[in-house]
Amino acid sequence: MTADAADLDYGSIGTLLSALRARKVSASELLEHTIARIESLDGSINAVIVRDFDRARDAARAADAVLGRGDRLPLLGIPVTLKEPFNVAGLPTTWGFPHFRDFQPAEDALIVSRLKAAGAVVIGKTNIPIGLRDFQSYNEIYGTTNNPWDLGRSPGGSSGGCGAALAAGFSPLSIGSDIGGSIRVPSHFCGVFGHKPSLGVVPLRGYSLPPAAPVPGQGDLAVVGPMARTASDLALSLDVIAGPDETRDGIGYRLALPAPRQDRLRDFRILVIDTHPLMPTGDAVRSAIGRLADRLDKSGARIARSSTSLPDLADSARLYMKLLNGARSPRLTPAALAEAQGIAATLSPDDHSLQAERARGWGMLHRDWLVADAARLQLQQKWHQLFRDFDAVIYPAAAVPAFLQDQSEPFDARQLDIDGKLHPYADACFIWADPASTCGLPATAVPIERTPTGLPIGVQIIGPYLEDRTPIALAGLIEREFGGFVPPPSLP
Repeated sequence: MTADAADLDYGSIGTLLSALRARKVSASELLEHTIARIESLDGSINAVIVRDFDRARDAARAADAVLGRGDRLPLLGIPVTLKEPFNVAGLPTTWGFPHFRDFQPAEDALIVSRLKAAGAVVIGKTNIPIGLRDFQSYNEIYGTTNNPWDLGRSPGGSSGGCGAALAAGFSPLSIGSDIGGSIRVPSHFCGVFGHKPSLGVVPLRGYSLPPAAPVPGQGDLAVVGPMARTASDLALSLDVIAGPDETRDGIGYRLALPAPRQDRLRDFRILVIDTHPLMPTGDAVRSAIGRLADRLDKSGARIARSSTSLPDLADSARLYMKLLNGARSPRLTPAALAEAQGIAATLSPDDHSLQAERARGWGMLHRDWLVADAARLQLQQKWHQLFRDFDAVIYPAAAVPAFLQDQSEPFDARQLDIDGKLHPYADACFIWADPASTCGLPATAVPIERTPTGLPIGVQIIGPYLEDRTPIALAGLIEREFGGFVPPPSLP
């Protein structure tokens, strides 16, 4: 093995593919290096909680045979991890619920099949919060995942295991999901890149709560997408997993995402938003965004700090909270649904707090959902109008950097400290997932700097609907000009 050890730990997919194709390292050697690193370092991090090393060795040997023939595939020989809810035949899928501990799907999720067809070596699954409900990643089955930058802090959720695995050098690619910031927040907390695709770009078959059989279909708000350590790896992996389900929409449709709107920083028109009418942005995040905006301005990009075209973020957040809990409501038991509907019935019609809108969402009738969906269509049109004037919007991924672990219950009683003042945890965390989630817009998380104490700070770049390549391209330019991922200093 002659490949550089640092590349084996933290190299991009492109770097590793070059080493594999040049025969500087074999797929089996790369896999064994990755396994050894996980076994050495993951004890305190607890990111890769379902390990499939024996079958991964078989896949790596098969990849070496293909490489030996001189064949090329997009991810040939590359170790990959997956968020726990993705079905992998022969491995448990639990969503963190103890009563699903013994459930094993019979077939791979569609995007898992696509990864394998592209030559990826699936090495295991990463940790999540129970029911994907949190911005931390812990559950009774697999325990707590810690942030590699500070083991006392959250790696984010619900794709927190993905973010931690990437930051720790356990693979160059991990596949997460996002309905409420679940790709963007872990990317921000762990200092890595992540892409929340436009709604419907990546198929969801095989990503469903057990024991439901996998069927093609599109969720409401929820998407799945790649997390990596470079923007170029996001683009490469999105090409592998995107496209309509062959058994449904793919019968008549093909995906043709447009090229990025711009390929030079000085040509981008960027709206920078660092505040919210309903929730403060912590000084560390707001200041970092301000410095990024100044650097972009000096690089020639056309920067605006406000726009009359920007939709009302307060109204959008209220709509999102209602739609979010409506989308999650099928998981409620009949008793929990009845309780939620009872709580909603006691609310004053004038109460439009975020908590009240979430309460209404849990038990709303289909008629109410249709009204909310009509409001969403109007909001989507406003964003469409805004993107006539701008190519991208830079927006906080979260109000603060990675916070200390907090597993206190009940969940709704938790509070989050933002610059010394406490705010409702759910409000303070979920609010930043809107507007990209509400309107199905693509959003790319990119690390931009670190706090004085060394914690990563990232932002999300929101792009126009179905123009996923535009925010990824801007993330890549920011990475190239101002630096991107760096390993946590505590890890070798």
